[in-house]
Amino acid sequence: MSTAYTRRSVLSAAAVLALCATLAPAASASSGGDLNDPQKKEIAMELVSSAENSTLDWKSQYSYIEDIHDGRGYTAGIIGFCSGTGDMLELVQLYTDRKPSNVLAKYLPALEKVNGSDSHSGLDPNFKKDWATAAKDSVFQQAQNDERDRVYFNPSVSQAKSDGLGALGQFIYYDAIVMHGPGDDGTSFGGIRATAMRKAKTPAQGGNETTYLNAFLDARKAAMLTEEAHSDTSRVDTEQRVFLKAGNLALNPPLKWKVYGEPFEIDS
Repeated sequence: MSTAYTRRSVLSAAAVLALCATLAPAASASSGGDLNDPQKKEIAMELVSSAENSTLDWKSQYSYIEDIHDGRGYTAGIIGFCSGTGDMLELVQLYTDRKPSNVLAKYLPALEKVNGSDSHSGLDPNFKKDWATAAKDSVFQQAQNDERDRVYFNPSVSQAKSDGLGALGQFIYYDAIVMHGPGDDGTSFGGIRATAMRKAKTPAQGGNETTYLNAFLDARKAAMLTEEAHSDTSRVDTEQRVFLKAGNLALNPPLKWKVYGEPFEIDS
């Protein structure tokens, strides 16, 4: 993963809870499908992985870990959990709750201390090796899946449904929260959504779905350009915008796109 793939501001459990608390009862989404459908969710995982790890094989990324020097410490796993943003700490805590004797449990005090920084203090020299060992454990893999859903997938898809968006819009929200994190500041998911809603009405408000999603992608791109590590906006320009221009609000395959100049395709 290069520095072009970095994402999100510092997370907190409170921010996630605040986002979830603001979700209105889900309105019926557009005719464009539901990202909770297993096939659609698999597509979403592959799309995110193409941008985060340059592969469609997202399940090969449980063991991924490196410091990409973006100020967030170690970035690891299927969704890029970071030692400096709180979500890695919560992941390892969940793993330890489920399997107390796991190889990463001893790092919990260190992860608490480095949260909010790029420090490796208490993690080196063996944290990367031990992460790779843990990644072979199905319990740890499931913990990664569950934290991905709790922190990123479920809140973003629920909010998209409340806004009357179909599968493409649900994915656009999900990809945004993966990179930018939950929260209400201008470069977090909530702030990006608020900016978009000042420009266009959501379908739930009676607005046009395509018009609103273009406004959201405009706001997302502006947020990305405020940080050098996000200056390559191809995951918006040559991925999501391509699907939107094609009118593929249901995110139906076949899908062809590029991220960072690299072509990808999902046939079915």
